[in-house]
Amino acid sequence: MTKKIDQPWLQAQPVQEILALLNGDDEEARINGGAVRNALMNLPVNDVDISTTLVPRDVILRSRQSGHKVVPTGIEHGTVTVIINGMAFEVTTLREDVETDGRHARVLYGRDWEADARRRDLTMNALYLDADGTLFDPLGGMEDVTNRRVRFIDDAETRIREDYLRILRFFRFFAWYGAFRPDAEGLKACARLKDGLRDLSVERIWQELSKLLAAPDPARAVLWMRQTGVLSAVLPETEKWGIDALPDLVAVGQAEGWEPDALLRLVAILPPNKDRINGLAGRLKLPNKVRDRLLQWAETEEIPIDISKDDFAKKLYRCGQSGLMDRLRLSIAKKSGGDDKKTATRFRKLLQQAQSWKKPALPVRGQDLLNLGVKPGPKVAEMIQEMEDAWLESGFKLSKVDLLKSLKS
Repeated sequence: MTKKIDQPWLQAQPVQEILALLNGDDEEARINGGAVRNALMNLPVNDVDISTTLVPRDVILRSRQSGHKVVPTGIEHGTVTVIINGMAFEVTTLREDVETDGRHARVLYGRDWEADARRRDLTMNALYLDADGTLFDPLGGMEDVTNRRVRFIDDAETRIREDYLRILRFFRFFAWYGAFRPDAEGLKACARLKDGLRDLSVERIWQELSKLLAAPDPARAVLWMRQTGVLSAVLPETEKWGIDALPDLVAVGQAEGWEPDALLRLVAILPPNKDRINGLAGRLKLPNKVRDRLLQWAETEEIPIDISKDDFAKKLYRCGQSGLMDRLRLSIAKKSGGDDKKTATRFRKLLQQAQSWKKPALPVRGQDLLNLGVKPGPKVAEMIQEMEDAWLESGFKLSKVDLLKSLKS
C-alpha cells in the first residue's frame, strides 16, 4: 500500500505552487529530506527543500517567467533558492557522485531518483514526497523513521569515506531522532574512521556539534561519541573529564522548562579552565560571542549556598549574568539529580534574581571629577574605582551627590 501524507503545510499555497511550477513537460519535482522525515514523525516542518529533474538554468527560467525571485545560493552544487510569497525553497537538481575525497564530491546532474537517494548519507534522509502527498521511498527509509533507527545508506564505511562529516551527522541525527541503541554497523564505522575528522574544516565540525548539543536530549549521543572515541577526536578538551553531568542537566532542564541550550550542555562536559577554553575557542575558530560566554563561565567561581541577596547582586555586577546563570543551572541540575533538594531550591531563587536583574549604572563619571578640578590621568580611574567600591558596599544606594561629597571630604 502506498503511503500518503496529508498535512496542512503540504497544502500551503507556496508549496503547491513551487511543485506545480517545476513539474510538467516530462520534468518531475518532489519534496525531499527533512520535511518528509519530520512529517512522518509528526514533528514541525519548517524548511521545505525540493529535488527536481530540471537543471538549474531551467529552474531559474521557469521561476522568473512566473514572476518569482531566484537566488543562486549554491548553483555550483545544482542548488538555487526560489522565493514564493515570502517562503524560500532550496531547489536542487538530481545528482550522481562521480568522485569523492572525504570532504568534497564531484557530481553530475541526473534524472534517476534512486541514484539521487543513494548519494545521500542516511536512509531517513532519502525520502521524497509528491505534490499529492504520495511517499517515494526507494531505500526503505520509512521503516527506519518508524523505528527511529538512524542508519547509513548501504555500506556505512563507504558513506563516511565520501564525507567524514557524516560521522558527526550520524550522532547528531541519533540525538534528534534516534531511539534505543545506535546502529551497530554505523557505530563501528564511525569508530574506525574517526581520524578522518581531522581533515575537515573546524567551522563544519562546530556547526555539527552545536546542532547536536541543541537536541532535546543529546546525552545518549554524547555517551556513544565518548565510547567510540569520536568525542575525544573533536573535543579533546573533554578528555579525563566526565560527561556524567549531562543527563541530569537535560532532565532538570526539561522539568524546569529551560530551552535546550547547546553552550550550557557544552560547559557541562568541559573543565572550567581558562587556558583550555581559550585553546578550544582558537582551535575551532569559535565566534567571539561563544568564546566570551565560555570564558565567563570558566572565570566565575562556584556560588556559595549561603550567599545573601545583596552579596549576590554585587557578584552579578562584578561578574556579569551569563557566567553566574550557567553556574547556577549546572548547580541546580547537580543538586536536583542528587538528594540535596533544599540547596537546589536556594539556587533556583538565585537564578530568578539573576534573570530579572538589570545592571545599574554608576552615578558618577570621569567628567564629574574633571569638573571638580581633578587633573586628567591615572588618578581619575583610581578615584572612580574607590567610589564604585563604596557604591557597591552601600547596595547601590549612594547617589551622585553622596559620592562626590565623599570625594570632596
